[in-house]
Amino acid sequence: MITLQSDMKSDIKRSKENPATNRPSPFVCGVRDGIPIGLGYFAVAFSLGIIARKAGLTAVEGFIGSLLTRASAGEYGVYTQIATEAAFAEVALMCIVTNLRYLLMGASLTQKFHPDTPQWKRVLLACCITDEVYGISIAYRGWLAPSYTYGAMLISGLMWASGTASGIIAGSTLPVNIVSALSVALYGMFLAIIVPPAKRDRALLIAVIVSFLASWLLQITPVIREMDAGMRTIILTVVISAAAAWIRPVRTEKGAFGPKGLNYTDNGKA
Repeated sequence: MITLQSDMKSDIKRSKENPATNRPSPFVCGVRDGIPIGLGYFAVAFSLGIIARKAGLTAVEGFIGSLLTRASAGEYGVYTQIATEAAFAEVALMCIVTNLRYLLMGASLTQKFHPDTPQWKRVLLACCITDEVYGISIAYRGWLAPSYTYGAMLISGLMWASGTASGIIAGSTLPVNIVSALSVALYGMFLAIIVPPAKRDRALLIAVIVSFLASWLLQITPVIREMDAGMRTIILTVVISAAAAWIRPVRTEKGAFGPKGLNYTDNGKA
């Protein structure tokens, strides 16, 4: 939290030093873009809170657990295993397997950083990744400002944790079908993230279509369909992203790999 406050203060200081830009800081933009993500998170986390209540968790425990975890599949597995009194090692292993995809997301985001970005900012940002926050971060124009992702994580993480706590408090009073309907907002948000860049870049559009088809095929393919959903995602991410990078690499104006059309004089260290 101290780091987030420091980044926000530095963003405000830069905007005051250069008022001619008249643009909000990356941190403020991150908070703005994180609000719709947080609304979808609240609905999904509410249903997780109902499961957590059945596992015996209090609202405070659910809030802290969700704030630190922010992974729907991982948390669902944890709560169900807590309910069955599973061993700590089993719970930890389950979380690692279901969340391995975040290692790949973190690795891909390193290509969005300016070379001079401090290591501690890279590590902190890796702790902020969720599927949706990764989506808006990878779509960030130019070098990724870490404070942008911090802002998105802050607001969406708080709403995610609040949804879990609310679900625990409310118990099963709200019909499950209503909670499921509210969670559809997340799918709409995903479309809003991928459609605009796909319309501008035909190679990206092809990669998106291939990803949809491959994901469907893996779900119906014998043996592979029995694998964990997170593992299938990892396989698809590695194969499709590697193929796309080899067939259609993205280069900067100087010919080096990096954000398209970005000049290396941009510092991107916000």
